[in-house]
Amino acid sequence: MFSSSALAPSTSERSSGAAGPAGGGKAHVLQPYLDCIRHSLNASLCLQNFASQIVERHNKPEIEARGSPELLLNPLIICRSEDEKCMIETSVNSVRVSIRIKQADSTEEILAQKFARFLMQRADNFVVLRRKPMDGYDISFLITNFHLEQMHKHKLIDFIVQFVEEINKEISEMKLNVNTRARLVGQEFLREFVF
Repeated sequence: MFSSSALAPSTSERSSGAAGPAGGGKAHVLQPYLDCIRHSLNASLCLQNFASQIVERHNKPEIEARGSPELLLNPLIICRSEDEKCMIETSVNSVRVSIRIKQADSTEEILAQKFARFLMQRADNFVVLRRKPMDGYDISFLITNFHLEQMHKHKLIDFIVQFVEEINKEISEMKLNVNTRARLVGQEFLREFVF
């Protein structure tokens, strides 16, 4: 049996105000969404080597080839809102993770498209990043059994979760920078008309 003191935070933890891994603020609000993605990916990434049932000596990601419907599981969609969601599609030897980035206005839409395009042009450097996202999503990752043989499963999950967490911060910072720059340009332009 556990004592109540073992489960409760110590007085030093309470007084220091340690916020845990979330860190507080916006990350604290995002944490249940990130936890759900983390646990779903952990369950989905149980992949094994599986040769094609149609073509001999071929081993293609079944989630991309879609040659045998019995090898595909139902897709799992995790929604934080209509504009921010994650779809996890699982098969016997591959998982495809598609992410829709929150875009509140036209500025964020343009920034998200440019940022996603910038990343997808450098997909070779990310190994698991797809060059073209799924329809309705901004960025997609493809993880195969070969990736899991070369990399640690928990680090791949951490990478995707951290990517989801950081991309919103990046786009918010870029939007602030664009607005600040536009304000300064407007002020300089209007100074020409002052007598």
